[in-house]
Amino acid sequence: MVEKQIRKSRSDGEQSREKLLLAAMKLFAEQGFARTSTREIALAAGANVSAISYYFGDKAGLYKAALTDFLPPPQNNIDMFDQPHFTLRQSLEGYYAQLLGPMLEGEEAELCSRLWLREILEPMGVWANEVDNGIRAEHTAFVGVLARHMGVPVDDEIHRMAHACASMGVHLMIGTDVIKALTPQLLAAPDALRGWLPRLAGYAEAIVLAQIETLKKGAA
Repeated sequence: MVEKQIRKSRSDGEQSREKLLLAAMKLFAEQGFARTSTREIALAAGANVSAISYYFGDKAGLYKAALTDFLPPPQNNIDMFDQPHFTLRQSLEGYYAQLLGPMLEGEEAELCSRLWLREILEPMGVWANEVDNGIRAEHTAFVGVLARHMGVPVDDEIHRMAHACASMGVHLMIGTDVIKALTPQLLAAPDALRGWLPRLAGYAEAIVLAQIETLKKGAA
């Protein structure tokens, strides 16, 4: 009986925390950190303000959790594209799968993208920390993958190529509203985003192969 009560309490606690997170994501994305109060968030989540302190410490802790709780550890992302037995195409497919993975998770994904965009425009330090502790490691690994498949050492040209490949996925992440406005049919299907993954990998593969040919001509 006691065990059942503990399990129920834990489940209720997880649900309360998730409700607070979702409410915070919506309000922070719409209004920003400064213009959103903890009282508003608690009211939207149907919770007491004290629950925010209990689960997140304070408003800043809730904000950070809203941005990062749905993100996998960097190494998990890296493992999806940096494997010694992967072909170039497999590496690129894995790269875009991890890059766009959060967007395939439904409502939370869209909210998370909007919230990250606001954090970039109105930085509270979370974005800078993510760049230093997550994005930097993933970029370094991706650069290493490209260099390995091209058979060249890492240099500025490889870094430029990595940024160019990444930009195609980033446009999908933060430019969804633009895509919907200009070409709504490209995102109209329920599973439309998944259809982008092999295409992005194909475009990136063409870029890499073209650069390999350029290097061969230069060496000839």
